[in-house]
Amino acid sequence: MTPTPREAATITVENPARTDRPVGSVRAHTGAEVDAAAVAAAAGAPGWARTPEADRAAALLRIAAGLEAAAEDLAVLLARESGKPLGDCRGEVGYACAVLRWYAEQAPALLSRRTIDDAGGRLERRLRPYGVVAALTPWNAPVILTAVKLAPALAAGNAVVVKPSPLAPLAVSAFLAGAARELPPDVVRVCHGHAPTALRLAGHPGVGKLSFTGGAVAGRALGAAAAAALTPTTMELGGNDAAVLLDDAALTEADLDRLVLASFATAGQVCMAAKRLYVPQARLESFAERYAAAAARVLRLGDPLDPGTTVGPVISAEATDRIRALVADARSRGATAVELGTVRPGTDLDAGHFVRPALVLGLREDAPLVCEEQFGPALPVLGYADEDDLVERVNAGPYGLAASVWSADEQRAFALAARLDAGFRFVNTHNRTGMALRAAFGGVKRSGHGREYGAEGLLEYVQPVLTHAPGAFRAGGGGMAPGAYPVGGPARASASYSANGPAGAPAGGPAGAPAGGPAA
Repeated sequence: MTPTPREAATITVENPARTDRPVGSVRAHTGAEVDAAAVAAAAGAPGWARTPEADRAAALLRIAAGLEAAAEDLAVLLARESGKPLGDCRGEVGYACAVLRWYAEQAPALLSRRTIDDAGGRLERRLRPYGVVAALTPWNAPVILTAVKLAPALAAGNAVVVKPSPLAPLAVSAFLAGAARELPPDVVRVCHGHAPTALRLAGHPGVGKLSFTGGAVAGRALGAAAAAALTPTTMELGGNDAAVLLDDAALTEADLDRLVLASFATAGQVCMAAKRLYVPQARLESFAERYAAAAARVLRLGDPLDPGTTVGPVISAEATDRIRALVADARSRGATAVELGTVRPGTDLDAGHFVRPALVLGLREDAPLVCEEQFGPALPVLGYADEDDLVERVNAGPYGLAASVWSADEQRAFALAARLDAGFRFVNTHNRTGMALRAAFGGVKRSGHGREYGAEGLLEYVQPVLTHAPGAFRAGGGGMAPGAYPVGGPARASASYSANGPAGAPAGGPAGAPAGGPAA
């Protein structure tokens, strides 16, 4: 049945744990409304850019306080629309507060004007915002991944237009409504819709920067739309992340519990989840037994609002069918799929998009479950005998987001990690337990470009602009022949800038940057 225009304009948000009980709805914006939002944001951006950095930082702190005050209600809403366990949703909202506060604390020093003034002349660097940032966010961690774009973009002086995923737009919309109340008009806007909305926003001539987190197919389309408008982009496009156990990795029960959740948190629907495990061939059988025992301790499939649940449903019927097809294909290739964890009492697995977590043994590298990003609760484990061959196998394929190395020897782990094609390498942990607010995150190869978190995450939202008075043309400088190249002599500059902002800010960011936020 073809929807009427009225029906097409409403996006109904499904509860993936109880598909017969919709969570709510949002109205999709028309193309004209998307254009109007971008134009309004462009009008609001210059005033926000002129706002002193300290005042912008204070606004971030107010946004964080409002988010914290609404945390429980938002966590429940997020659990219902995304299928993530309530405890995880509380952690996500708490971590978003930490991101806002980190950029509020660090941005003034990171954005400060820097000057060289010596015999070579005076060279001044300022950081200029892009104007309007279009932030396109996914459904799997919508609050934190919105905060990771919103906080540095606002701190840098940009206005932001956010388009949440239509699969989980409700908690993000509530978060952004609270943020907007702490800001001047039109500094934060929200547009709802599907692919046409995203493409229109990405290609809008009033957008100065596009930041997208999602899949590679959408990334290519959005990148093409942005390129047509000559709009720079930051993109995180997922990965097929490997966890590597070296032969000296003596895993405790706590290590194994952490490794299990590195793969199965959010039902495996995390860009940086451990999606392939590589284990020394001689330890493969014993490892699988210990891993299954750990899964029995920590994986409890059930309704997200049940406090005993640690794994909820996947996001949609399409995701359910895709993951089950990957496991069926693995079995057709002779692999063994071992069901993991337990099911919470009273859970109706047929009422939602539930997929039982599985450990899959006996696959080759060419199996789709190994060489594709499964983005779900099915995990292949592969044996290896030689480290050189291991590195080649881990690095095969187009992705390069994250990887982890587990070893009793940290120096050995770092040495092997340096050989892996991944933008972020964890050591003796993986996924959220290995993150830090000061640690820039992003991929290489087809996993995207640009970085989020840390000082680098802020610098994605500014452009350096330079003002230069060459020493040759200052009083007593001696001059320079018309058209001459500035080589040698007094034009040779000193090695580093001095800061005209808060004292003591090193080039890489302020000292004492916190290592992380609340446990998620």
